[in-house]
Amino acid sequence: MASLNTAPSKPDAAPAATAAPRRRRRLDLHERPELILVPAVFVVVVLAWQFLTVPLGIKEYVLPRPTQILDAFVAQLGSPAFWSNVRVTVTEALTGFVIAAVGAVLVGTFVAQVRVVERTVMPYVVAIQTIPKVAIAPLMVVWFGFGAESKIIMAAVIAFFPVLVNVIAGLKSADADKVEMLTSFGASKFQIFRMVRLPSALPFIFAGLDIGVVFSILGAIVGEFIGAKEGLGYQLLQANYNFDIPGLFAVLLALSVLGIVAHLIVRYANRRIVFWNSGDRGGAH
Repeated sequence: MASLNTAPSKPDAAPAATAAPRRRRRLDLHERPELILVPAVFVVVVLAWQFLTVPLGIKEYVLPRPTQILDAFVAQLGSPAFWSNVRVTVTEALTGFVIAAVGAVLVGTFVAQVRVVERTVMPYVVAIQTIPKVAIAPLMVVWFGFGAESKIIMAAVIAFFPVLVNVIAGLKSADADKVEMLTSFGASKFQIFRMVRLPSALPFIFAGLDIGVVFSILGAIVGEFIGAKEGLGYQLLQANYNFDIPGLFAVLLALSVLGIVAHLIVRYANRRIVFWNSGDRGGAH
């Protein structure tokens, strides 16, 4: 008599195999409600803005509706002058950001390694940071002229401090036990820096870069406010002078997009380089 095979057949196993990804997808949405909440909040705010401005008696020249802003933004996208201004602002912001990042990493590394330097330099750095950057923007124009140089320096000055603070905090966060162990094995200061201090500091450094890249755009715009003939800051002033409020909001929307793109690029680089730190990044904000 032939024995009965009680093992499940392959077709029956297929639904079980496909059910697991579905459960995982539901689990992801349950564990990350922001995937639904972020777009939901955006939709609610935009709809309320669109349909409540008229009943509330808000004039269009005070707060234009989202559809008017979108029309102005689409019109800007078709303008060569707009893309020229984007290129100018992005160039100024990125150049200033690179200068700030390199300078902050070098200065922060030196300051974190020598305690007497930290105690000597940091009070001056903090004192300079407390000065409102808008107040020194006219000086930048006087010292470096109305060209791109003053905007680049302005972007670098604003982006420098958050990167510097995170570099110092990151280098000082190294595990003391690991440092002591490597020292006992005769490792040099450079080897300790390369194998312990720098890996510990990288999440902090990228946290500072994430802030600094957005601040660099702010610095370029502030510089263009003081004196410029091109750039998105200049376009903002022109829209304000012409009382083109939808156009002004369109430029603000473009700046928001630039900031988000820069933020995502830094986060992508962080995930690729600091691959062992998959959780939330630390950092001294």
